[in-house]
Amino acid sequence: MSLFRQLDELLRGEKTVPGSLSENRVDLPLKTFVSLAIVLGGVYGFFMGWYAVLNREPVEYTQVLASVIKLPALFLLTLIITFPSLYVFNALVGCRMTFIGTLRLLVGAIVVNVTVAASLGPILAFFTLCTASYPFMVVLNVALLSVSGFVALGFLLHTLRRIVVRQPIVNSDPIESFAAADSPEFEKVSSRAPGALEQVSRDDREFGPANVVFKIWILLYGLVGAQMGWVLRPFIGAPDLPFQWFRERQGNFFLSVIKHLQDLFGSG
Repeated sequence: MSLFRQLDELLRGEKTVPGSLSENRVDLPLKTFVSLAIVLGGVYGFFMGWYAVLNREPVEYTQVLASVIKLPALFLLTLIITFPSLYVFNALVGCRMTFIGTLRLLVGAIVVNVTVAASLGPILAFFTLCTASYPFMVVLNVALLSVSGFVALGFLLHTLRRIVVRQPIVNSDPIESFAAADSPEFEKVSSRAPGALEQVSRDDREFGPANVVFKIWILLYGLVGAQMGWVLRPFIGAPDLPFQWFRERQGNFFLSVIKHLQDLFGSG
């Protein structure tokens, strides 16, 4: 219950309040949230693997086990590969987060990702029971994981935006620094200084370069994650192929998705 209480606090934003972030602290214990990432990733993997169980003769449950193991591994391995670049990008745009603080924040984003994915698991289960189309299931899984990924990256971008602390000056008087226009500090500043609101808008515009840098990193994260999924396949299990823990490393994720879309719409 303690794990899920902390998960609830993360989802509600209580773990990333501006006050803590501006002091370079992120209340996301690595042991707790890595455990959550493994458990919740395994939940979605469980739903992924059941397609092979329902559409393969004889029934093969090993695919379920493989998907439960490999889905969390997909996110954690992507984290290992992309974390150094995020830390460097943070430093370049003036983020004061420490190495461990940045790692904790990224683990938190992964937990948000797998939480949303796990919540979509019943939808995946419904369509698994309704159709035997393998191309459709591949496209559906890509869509569901993309939705959860965009939600998680939105969480990460919003939190990083808060962390880029600035110290604006209004009417030649120093004003207490703040991380975001929606923070409690913003209300304090705006009530004390006549020009604070205008300064906040200017500070928000100045975040533009950092915003571009973070979006570049998000693109890199998405590319690495997609290809990592291809390397670790199969997750669903094609009904006409025997079970394997890993397929041969040929092709890439994007060509595979295009092929399954063509098969799904009858143009391939």
